[in-house]
Amino acid sequence: MKAHVLAVLVENRAGTLSRVAGLFSRRGFNIDSLTVGETEDKDISRMTISVFGDDAVLEQIVKQLGKLVDVISIHKLEDSCIKREILLVKVMSNEKNRSAIVEVASIFRSRVVDISSSTITIEATGSFDKLNGLLQLLRPYGILELARTGLVALERGPRTLSNNE
Repeated sequence: MKAHVLAVLVENRAGTLSRVAGLFSRRGFNIDSLTVGETEDKDISRMTISVFGDDAVLEQIVKQLGKLVDVISIHKLEDSCIKREILLVKVMSNEKNRSAIVEVASIFRSRVVDISSSTITIEATGSFDKLNGLLQLLRPYGILELARTGLVALERGPRTLSNNE
């Protein structure tokens, strides 16, 4: 069992996301991460779907997705692809620990986007492991709130989803 990342081009219209999510639900597959956004063509959206399973599960998911009318193309991204996620985390802070929290953020090339008398909000971009490492170091200070975007990914080099159909 391993993590798989799918890039899926779909028609950008109402109900497409619901149909894709419903397919996973009906088949009993869990979505680890799902991000959707408009592409350079406003009529097409790109979904980045992260799933965990063996090759048979992945094959079944790809076959079922391919049957949906709104799906234009599906591509399993290689392990070497560029994967990123954005994290916003609000941490309890005071005058005594504020500089230590800012130092942790800078070590992870994150940036402070808001400071109040009792909190610091940090924005970080990176791999799943990098963001989890940052959270592990911030946890002792007290994480008040957390939001993650989910995975976005692109193949390295000149290869694109649109010309891999």
